[in-house]
Amino acid sequence: MRQELINVLYAYKNEFASGNEPLGTIKGNEVDITLNIDRPYPPVLRRPAYPASPRAREALMVADFGALNTYTVPNRCPIPRIQETLTQLSKAKYITSMDALKGFDQNVLIPKAKKLLEIITNCCIYQYLRMPFGIKNAPSHYQRMINTIFPTELSEGWLIIYNDDIIICSDSLSLQLERLARVNMKILLNKSKFGFEELKALANIVSG
Repeated sequence: MRQELINVLYAYKNEFASGNEPLGTIKGNEVDITLNIDRPYPPVLRRPAYPASPRAREALMVADFGALNTYTVPNRCPIPRIQETLTQLSKAKYITSMDALKGFDQNVLIPKAKKLLEIITNCCIYQYLRMPFGIKNAPSHYQRMINTIFPTELSEGWLIIYNDDIIICSDSLSLQLERLARVNMKILLNKSKFGFEELKALANIVSG
């Protein structure tokens, strides 16, 4: 099995990232934002940027999307329950755990959504190009995108995806990597574990 696993990982080596780059650009699931008000939009939708906590490893500029979220039409999608997910993991002989590289950031915004996600600095106005944390419907969009890519695997219960965590409860790793490659989703290699009988997943130690 070890050599098989090495062969599969080598065949799909371009789907893995060792750091923050290359960031994937997921195809076919562009992000839209629908508001419940008509134009002209109130100026409060533009928000000032401010630096993230100084304890962060990188200097980040973020924004408060509270006003935008107030006017955003809800687009709900159920998120998996962790307890049910752990029950599925207990039936697996081998478990593979992969981590999507900045999962939200791999989702591209359509032009209209970029316009709504403008942030103001003291020198200019910026637009987000990727789906940021903090906007309404972001978790729902991500989960719906996952459901669209892997409908059969998720319904059969041997593929589990919870936020950035991708867990495979069978030996069909090559099929999943092929589908991730098709939509251009990148995986963080140094946070992935392949073919374990027991490993830590979803903040719990699980085994088959």
